[in-house]
Amino acid sequence: MSDLVYPPVIAAARILFRALDMRITVEGADHIPRTGGAVIASNHVSYLDFIFAGYGARPAKRLVRFMAKQSIFRNKIAGPLMRGMHHIPVDRSSGQAAYEAAVAALKAGEVVGVFPEATISRSFTVKDIKSGAARMAAEAGVPLVPMALWGSQRLWTKGRKKELTKRHVPITITAGEPIPSDGPPDDVTTELHARMTALLDHAQHHYPDRPTPGDDWWQPAHLGGTAPTPEEALDT
Repeated sequence: MSDLVYPPVIAAARILFRALDMRITVEGADHIPRTGGAVIASNHVSYLDFIFAGYGARPAKRLVRFMAKQSIFRNKIAGPLMRGMHHIPVDRSSGQAAYEAAVAALKAGEVVGVFPEATISRSFTVKDIKSGAARMAAEAGVPLVPMALWGSQRLWTKGRKKELTKRHVPITITAGEPIPSDGPPDDVTTELHARMTALLDHAQHHYPDRPTPGDDWWQPAHLGGTAPTPEEALDT
């Protein structure tokens, strides 16, 4: 697969990260296979998560093909970039074509990125997740790598104003040990949820910044922040 667009986009992102003095920490990148297909399944707290999840695979020298909603591909600016980076459009009313495209990419040795919560978690905890990541990993016979992102919600998340020029924000990207995908999909999905939750808990407890009074919206309720609880977030 020819990649003429992806490397320049990565280079531009790195320049931006340096300009904003982002404190990006990548942990567990050795769990991402350096060759062959794999599914990376990440939590979802920000509109920018595909950038940071992809960045987390760079130490393994892998380019991640993300499954993303089809509307992004229709955008005049983002669309050509998404197609040029060979990401996979998802029509939520008929997802079979996207599923088949993802499995084909995995069988061809690509890394496919999935956000199994489907939408951003406003509670900043791991919501219920879909079984698609487990099913496609099993069908392609590839490992399923859990990932947790933390800090990206401070730049741009659901219901909050963009702060894309905010400086010195720590971003934590943590990959966990691959999960064997040959078990029953529901069991693998349950294990994936547990692993993603554990990785996120670790990232939250070791995050170098703490909220200041009046700026604790980005901290989950169970850690003393003012983000909605998981139950409250279901109603919004």
